Amino acid sequence: MNDKKRVLSGMRPTGRLHIGHYFGALQNWIKIQNDYNCFFMVADWHALTSDYADTSKIKENIVDMVIDWLTIGVDPEKVAIFRQSEVAQHCELFLMLSMITPLGWLFRCPTYKEQLKEVKSKDLNNYGFLGYPVLMASDILLYKAQAVPVGEDQLAHLELSREIVRRFNNFYGEVLVEPQPLLTKTARVPGLDKRKMSKSYGNSIFIAETTEDIAKKVKTMYTDPARIKATDAGHPDGCVVFAFHKLFNKNFEERKCQCEAGTIGCVKCKKELTELMCEWTKPLVQKRKEISENKQMIEKILQQGQQKAQEVASQTMKEIKQAVKIGKV
Repeated sequence: MNDKKRVLSGMRPTGRLHIGHYFGALQNWIKIQNDYNCFFMVADWHALTSDYADTSKIKENIVDMVIDWLTIGVDPEKVAIFRQSEVAQHCELFLMLSMITPLGWLFRCPTYKEQLKEVKSKDLNNYGFLGYPVLMASDILLYKAQAVPVGEDQLAHLELSREIVRRFNNFYGEVLVEPQPLLTKTARVPGLDKRKMSKSYGNSIFIAETTEDIAKKVKTMYTDPARIKATDAGHPDGCVVFAFHKLFNKNFEERKCQCEAGTIGCVKCKKELTELMCEWTKPLVQKRKEISENKQMIEKILQQGQQKAQEVASQTMKEIKQAVKIGKV
């Protein structure tokens, strides 16, 4: 290990990733992998907190997700890519921290309350889902990560981890490292229908989507309902097509003016967006195909990452057990 600060981040394995994942997180992973010791985790234990009833696709989803990571430029020579479930210390520290975490901290978690209200297709009234912030804290603290890449909307989640650190260290001494937020600029990417981009909504465009599928999906994008004729003044700030122009078109400010002035119609605007997106995705399609044909490489990368993660995790748990005075003396 070098002297670079450690970073821990991860994603639940839900299969292929969409461009919301790229602009929301992965492009930042690519930037920080040169400046930090990065541990990028396949959060398969986290997947079970809500998808415990059907685990049939988890292994397939892991492979698909890692392929997408590699496709967009996450470099296994620079970072550790590993499965959370293959490093037993995640569960060990989760159990340890669950002993000291007050229930009130978990019940007040905004995501917990929001998901219970919004998600009707799954029964989330289980201990694992209530306790997932403790598991998340364990993931971070196990690697003594000094920094965690988050957007401003995720600061509350990280603060719970920091509170757990302070409580633990107050009981047992200065063992755990209080993680600091690595604030990253993230883009909110809407789905085709203007809602949040989500595979469960069927409104996503995947990373390395084929040009044919991009063309079909762009045609269905939600546009300004008040704009009847192409020459009518548009309202780009409420238009999904313009939101994507902001991501893919370096001249998006000019496009905004054209739309507001009614000098470009929605059909032409969508056509130009399709061309820009296809130009971006074309090399990714080929790269993903090449990576997908070498599944043995994927497993090798995960095993190598596991070894790096295991080395750090084992040392941290040794220090924790000594501090708590549990296990072998």
